[in-house]
Amino acid sequence: MAVQVRVLKEHAEGERRVAATPETVKKLIALGAQVAIEPGAGSEAGFPDDSYVQVGATLAEGEALSDAALVLCVQAPEVPRLRQIASGATLVGLLQPEADPLRAEALRAVPRQVFPLERLPRTTRAQAMDVLSSQAGMAGYKAALIAAELAPRFFPMLTTAAGTIRPSKVLVVGAGVAGLQAIATARRLGAQVEGFDVRPETREQIESLGARFLDLGVSAAGEGGYARALTEEERAEQQRRLADHLRGVDVVVCTAAVPGRPAPKILSAAMVAGMKPGSVVVDLAAETGGNCERTRPGETVVEAGVTIAGPLNLASLGAVHASEMFARNVLNFVSLFVREGEIVFDWEDELLAKTRWV
Repeated sequence: MAVQVRVLKEHAEGERRVAATPETVKKLIALGAQVAIEPGAGSEAGFPDDSYVQVGATLAEGEALSDAALVLCVQAPEVPRLRQIASGATLVGLLQPEADPLRAEALRAVPRQVFPLERLPRTTRAQAMDVLSSQAGMAGYKAALIAAELAPRFFPMLTTAAGTIRPSKVLVVGAGVAGLQAIATARRLGAQVEGFDVRPETREQIESLGARFLDLGVSAAGEGGYARALTEEERAEQQRRLADHLRGVDVVVCTAAVPGRPAPKILSAAMVAGMKPGSVVVDLAAETGGNCERTRPGETVVEAGVTIAGPLNLASLGAVHASEMFARNVLNFVSLFVREGEIVFDWEDELLAKTRWV
């Protein structure tokens, strides 16, 4: 018997990505899976239904989710859809069960194997499955482009008949995957770029991209490559020094995050008020509350002459490449337990054991 795999059509507002592409469907079939695609699942990411059918998938028109042994998604399905997933089935995606009690209840209702990919350990072996990193890369890229669009000035230095235009000064807060991609993109656009992170080990990465490392004298190196939360004293010193520096900055791109917690507040309302009129803040951390005190998730507002954007689900804006990366990550993870037409879990494998939600 082949493993029955269902690829869901996303229904979250603004979500254009898909959890499997024709490329990965072909490879799933080679692993012994029979793949059914919900009609239109890949259309907004540039993958029409026919492209899936051509590689051997079927269209799951009117078929119940209870037939699927393995369900793939980008974001968690709505609660009624979760309840349709059969007992004993396996669900893989960015599920965030702790974010919604009703979702968690629906996932617990019957025995299932639930793998929220945001829980994947950040190890060398897991890199090919790391959806957070692949999607953060797209988000950082789009954040820099949004900043360039909103800024009322050129990013690069230009010599014109009307005189020389100085390059914009861009500060990227947070040097994770998203921050480093934002730095690289702003550099390509010709801006004068600085990167700031409380983890001192990021200095080399920032400087390797041609940006300057902004050292505010505060270190918060944490475990697993993430920053730890700052103490009140550290936060106060960081904010005092950062406020002084922001007076000369044209654009700030915020990307700082602490896993499992609301985004740390780094830019206070007073800091924003001290920035030059015409400055721009793009807060990539808006989905978890924002790094800027004045961020309104999903909105672009102007405060004291400063434009503050809080875009949501930035990775979805680059749905084609974001889906290709996400789907390959999912394929690599699923390959840990789908073999020769069967689902077999090795709970000695830390990638399975630590990603599984119980």
